[in-house]
Amino acid sequence: MSVLMQAEGLCRHYAVGGGLFAKKGLVQAVDGVSFALREGQTLAVVGESGCGKSTLARMATLMELPTAGELRIDGKPTLGVGEAERRRLRLNVQMVFQNPYGSLNPRKTVGSILQEPLALNRRGDRPARERAARAMMDRVGLRQDQFGRYPHMFSGGQRQRIAIARALMLNPRVVVADEPVSALDVSIQAQVLNLMMDLQDELRLAYLFISHDLGVVRHIAREVLVLYCGRPVEHGPKESVFAASLHPYTRVLLAATPSVDPRHRKHDVAVKGELPSPLNPPPGCAFASRCPHATGICTAERPVWREISGHFVACHHAGAI
Repeated sequence: MSVLMQAEGLCRHYAVGGGLFAKKGLVQAVDGVSFALREGQTLAVVGESGCGKSTLARMATLMELPTAGELRIDGKPTLGVGEAERRRLRLNVQMVFQNPYGSLNPRKTVGSILQEPLALNRRGDRPARERAARAMMDRVGLRQDQFGRYPHMFSGGQRQRIAIARALMLNPRVVVADEPVSALDVSIQAQVLNLMMDLQDELRLAYLFISHDLGVVRHIAREVLVLYCGRPVEHGPKESVFAASLHPYTRVLLAATPSVDPRHRKHDVAVKGELPSPLNPPPGCAFASRCPHATGICTAERPVWREISGHFVACHHAGAI
């Protein structure tokens, strides 16, 4: 399977503050993330709020350019190229946002919303765009008599189907889904996830799936990348990450995930301390101040990204705890 998106050492830093007497600070929102996203596969990026997931999503869709590192789409670099080439590459990556109501124009009908990407990119005439929009409605499970309705006339699950349909109108190869089901009722989440998996099988899409819900990740992902304070801490196949996680932070996330299946329940993992400030990240492991296994080396040296038992992990004591 071909690699559709590849990131190497992606970083995104923001200069903040500054003034007459104040010194400027630097927020390290994403710091050193690497991954390869292949055709027909789903990579889930997980972590608690503020860990850099959404910033990574914006870089993947070229809404923001990285401060450092390299991002390739379909084997082609996205940095150091002209705006026209970057715009062309951007068409291969589309995004589904968290809030389906906030991401849809309330003053436009479903038909207009779906035709808009085609019109903006000058694809087809008006009848052709309408046919394409109606065909996409069928594909995502919307009725033809809903073509002229407005977003407020739909349920949350239906609105997310519209958002997914809009993202697919330009035939992208990669879809970045930023918490696409977190705003939906639990009873509707499975329907939307099953739709996304059916579309993936049909169209050979690759998903970069951003989530804090490991129950959802267990359902849809093939690989899992765990972020903490903007830094990658563990990356591996879903089955082995859930069954035999190596990083203490991954274990904390798994222990906090509720499950009715006793096979998926984890014993409580003690965690202490506060999140470090992104303005002043620690020199060693970012999780050291909260980790029950931390030693002197953890606070002094940043752990090296290394492979153990098929996982990539950044922990000095991985494999021994």
